[in-house]
Amino acid sequence: MSDVVTSQLVGLVIVASFAAGLNAYATVVTLGLLARAGLVNLPSSLHLLGDWWVIGLCGVLYVIEFFADKIPGFDLLWNALQTAVRVPLGALVAYGATAHMSPGTHMIATALGAAIAFAAHSAKTAARVSVTPSPEPFSNIALSTAEDALAIGLMWFATQHPLWAAAIVLGLLMAIVVLAGWIVRAIRALIMQRRVAQRRL
Repeated sequence: MSDVVTSQLVGLVIVASFAAGLNAYATVVTLGLLARAGLVNLPSSLHLLGDWWVIGLCGVLYVIEFFADKIPGFDLLWNALQTAVRVPLGALVAYGATAHMSPGTHMIATALGAAIAFAAHSAKTAARVSVTPSPEPFSNIALSTAEDALAIGLMWFATQHPLWAAAIVLGLLMAIVVLAGWIVRAIRALIMQRRVAQRRL
């Protein structure tokens, strides 16, 4: 595999892992449709993402998430549950995309895919914790819509300019690292709110 193709694949993996951390179902649907349209050549190990059954199922789940993710309060529970989907998907995309590489590189790429997805997911969860106490629902709706648009937009952009898209994601990851303290405090606040709610029941 040429250096150019490898660089493009690395860029696509970085972007797909980040997008999965924001919205797993939108990422799968977008990747699948882009592959179907011939805009991206997925490795053979990821051809399943272009199957119409996979696209259709994830499309239905995306519609459910589209509404569930915009309900203040419930979106926190939904995002907590989605940890079990988004982070593994980021790892699986990286795992499948780098199956042709050496075992060491393969495992490192898989771990990085999971880490990138976890970082995006954590930032999303922290942002939700910060806006959920707001009495109006519009901030949740706007934030959720922006997250979906970012995930889908980045995936499309990565098919045209994978390295530029990867650079954008790396910039976002740097911002997340800088804001890591705020993210940790927001997640701790969410855990405390849950404990308080459980004690009241």
